[in-house]
Amino acid sequence: MGNKSILFLLFVISSLYATINAQSVETQRQYLSGTDKDNMVEWDFYISGGMKSEKWTKIGVPSCWELQGFGNYNYGHDKRFGKEVYSEYGLYKHQFRAPLEWKNKEIKLVFEGVMTDAEVKINGKLAGEIHQGAFYEFKYAITDLLNYGEENLLEVKVNKVSANESINHAERNADFWIFGGIFRPVYLQVLPKEHIERVAVDAKADGQINAEIFTTSKKATSVNLFLSDVNGTKIQDLKIDVISKAKGKWSVSTTADNVKTWNPEKPNLYTLSFEILNKKNEVLHRTNEKIGFRTVEVLEGDGIYVNGKRIKFKGVNRHSFYPSSGRTTSKSLSIAHIKMMKDMNMNAVRMSHYPPDVHFLNACDSLGLFVINEVCTWHSPHLETEVGEKIVKETVVRDVNHPSILLWANGNETGWNTELDDDYALWDIQNREVIHPWNIFNKTNTMHYPSYHIFAYDTYARDKIYFPTEFLHGLYDGGHGAGLDDYWKQMWNMPLSAGGFLWDFADEAVVRTDKNGILDTDGNHAADGIVGPYGEKEASYFTIKEVWSPIYIEDRVIKPSFNGVFRVENRYHYTNLNECKLTAKWVQFDGPKGTNAVKILSEHIVELPALEPSEKGTFKIDKPSNWQAADALYLNAKDLGGNEIFTWSYPVKTPKQINSRSFRDVGSKQIITKTKDGLFLVETNDMLYAFSTTSGLLKKVAKKGKEIPLSNGPIIFDHKDKIESIDIKTLDNKVEIITVFEMTDKSPNWASHKEFSSDMIKWTVYPNGLLDLHVEIKGKKIVKGFKGITFSFPEEEVEGMKWLGDGPYRVWRNRMKGTQFKVWENDFNNTVTGESGFVYPEFKGFYSSLYWVKVKGKSNNGFTLYCNSGNTFLRMLTPQQPKEDPNHRVSVDFPEGDISFVKNIPPIGTKFQLGDKMGPQGNSENYFGNDDDPITINLTFEF
Repeated sequence: MGNKSILFLLFVISSLYATINAQSVETQRQYLSGTDKDNMVEWDFYISGGMKSEKWTKIGVPSCWELQGFGNYNYGHDKRFGKEVYSEYGLYKHQFRAPLEWKNKEIKLVFEGVMTDAEVKINGKLAGEIHQGAFYEFKYAITDLLNYGEENLLEVKVNKVSANESINHAERNADFWIFGGIFRPVYLQVLPKEHIERVAVDAKADGQINAEIFTTSKKATSVNLFLSDVNGTKIQDLKIDVISKAKGKWSVSTTADNVKTWNPEKPNLYTLSFEILNKKNEVLHRTNEKIGFRTVEVLEGDGIYVNGKRIKFKGVNRHSFYPSSGRTTSKSLSIAHIKMMKDMNMNAVRMSHYPPDVHFLNACDSLGLFVINEVCTWHSPHLETEVGEKIVKETVVRDVNHPSILLWANGNETGWNTELDDDYALWDIQNREVIHPWNIFNKTNTMHYPSYHIFAYDTYARDKIYFPTEFLHGLYDGGHGAGLDDYWKQMWNMPLSAGGFLWDFADEAVVRTDKNGILDTDGNHAADGIVGPYGEKEASYFTIKEVWSPIYIEDRVIKPSFNGVFRVENRYHYTNLNECKLTAKWVQFDGPKGTNAVKILSEHIVELPALEPSEKGTFKIDKPSNWQAADALYLNAKDLGGNEIFTWSYPVKTPKQINSRSFRDVGSKQIITKTKDGLFLVETNDMLYAFSTTSGLLKKVAKKGKEIPLSNGPIIFDHKDKIESIDIKTLDNKVEIITVFEMTDKSPNWASHKEFSSDMIKWTVYPNGLLDLHVEIKGKKIVKGFKGITFSFPEEEVEGMKWLGDGPYRVWRNRMKGTQFKVWENDFNNTVTGESGFVYPEFKGFYSSLYWVKVKGKSNNGFTLYCNSGNTFLRMLTPQQPKEDPNHRVSVDFPEGDISFVKNIPPIGTKFQLGDKMGPQGNSENYFGNDDDPITINLTFEF
């Protein structure tokens, strides 16, 4: 064997030895279950009652047994459990092999979560006391219970309902779906005999590290710490400045040099490694922790500071949930949810109402979200102190080192046990503040669901830091984005406001394996999401994205005098505005007969000013020589990671200017008119129009003999005036049908109108078949009803629509943001937001900034309508009302008719408030200027 071969062999042996040695001093993990909802391992299973009960079979673990077709489905607080459910339990069996080499190891059996009481046996012997509480990690030392070199039997009895009534009140009767089973992974920890039990770390923004190392090793004489990047490359050995030993715990202090701090905008993470060594300086055990350097301060009467920056929570509440697997989730799902939150420009999440999976917190650390972590309670009575102390310990011990966690929540909505408030500090080296959600407690006020006006003037608690841990409840299509613009203006500008947390992230519609797989939200109890059960994005998703954009651009209207200047505010906490990228595009759109292509006339990068967080300034965009030829301007902002912050759109041309491109020549064909059976008939260019001779309304439209079912319009909303005259004029190249109404409510200046002195409808038919409509409606300063006109068009005849305007989502008066001005195309659907269908965007509703719309018919040709009046809303059909809205707060009353053109639209409320309690934009009154200024609507129909 040559020297090179010998050297190579020595290298391989050395590497193998190093690998074996590293494994021998580090904790090994062996899963007995699968790792998540998509990777389960079959165990033997028996269920006592309900579906597939009283027989041994197989079940995938981890899982909620209902979603695997076992037992009974239950929703919490409003369904009293019957005797069968109270006694429902599952039996699990699983065999695993313990290798002989484990004889010199310490073995622990870890359950990440079991619903809810768990009795665990190894080879027929109890592993320890019965564990109570569904959402908490627990473990047993089973070294002495194993048969090494042989198969071992794990048995678990899981009671769906706890023997502890306070646990049942906290979890089993709460306002969410109740499941049973081993719903999170199960694994073995294989440790050296001399090992570290756990560590707790406090890593400050300045690099200072204080840590607690818990060990019962009698051979350990020293400890070593070193810092690596997240990929495991060592950065620096850490010199220990202070070390003290108490029974079972070593306390150490050190300082890391040149570290980057952790925050949601720049979530810099490191790996901190701990080693205990014997007197020969040999490593006995090594453990690694992901950490972030950051400092959290809650300053009374001031605010919540992270790394010296006072923060505003742009947050949401989130349950651990997936429709087909219940509370059993996955790392990929956690990442997907957090990416959606970040895409909405959120920076925080509240763990409602229980600790999440570990992988969710890991993803919050790595992707960047502030976290409020919470133990599970549900109103009064609170958790009993004895079991509550165990739960608090399990929560904090598992999660103490996550830099994303800023606060602990001791339960939810009066469910807190105040005897547990000081328990958090027993286990938390960082001594993070404890809050009571829905309570004024210590330095904070977290009262839920404030109305807009209460939020502004919060009486006796005005010295508290205010952040509602739940607000703008998103039942069905209400809340969330609706009202957020008004609320956020207050929150951003109130010194003692620390933002808030929307309720909640996703509709919890569970797959009912007992009902042919339907999605069930338990009526109106779980239909609260910004996204649907599978992550379908509702309209509020995009409203939140705009309102919570860290680049805040003042609302801007582009007119011929436009100077290119935009006022901007940096609403980041840690990022300079010039770290972001802004692109301006001047674009033109196709007409209704085009392919939806967008023509870019000009595109350039905008130089953003160097604004520190909270600073205001301006930026200026280039105006190319042909800028006034553009239909719209887009401003697209991206963060330093290349992710879209938001894209703002600004119309450049008026509707009349854009629509004039679509038709110029009115044609020269003959127009034939006649009167028959109370109808005035107009025929030209294969078109037939029929107008009522007594009302002037359009009664019938036909093209080449085939009827297009647009009729019975325009009806003027809330109109009681009698007809004064109907005048039919046959001119050289057009026919006019003019209906004038009596002036029953004359304003002082009514006589100043030169042509008409009251409401008026004017139809004009041209030789090419185009049909113009001009409507004048007398003005009124304050309007509570609808101002506009409506037509009939059967819903069953609508296949879809294509339009130029704001979209693709419908709007409410208090949810106007989040849309984009361009050509959109939606197919018909009958989705009831959060209740049925879950197809978004919803088709039916109000759409803003209408320029033109092409209505697609099913058994008819449909029609194209050009709206030549600015600031006009399209009403497309009438949405189906949700079934369960007892207070009529998230159901909106629509006007008569099917397709309407209106100048004002209604707000929508939340589960707890009507729209008019949610700020100025939710006011049901509308201001329309002077009484003597008519409102005009100009439309052109093309069939």
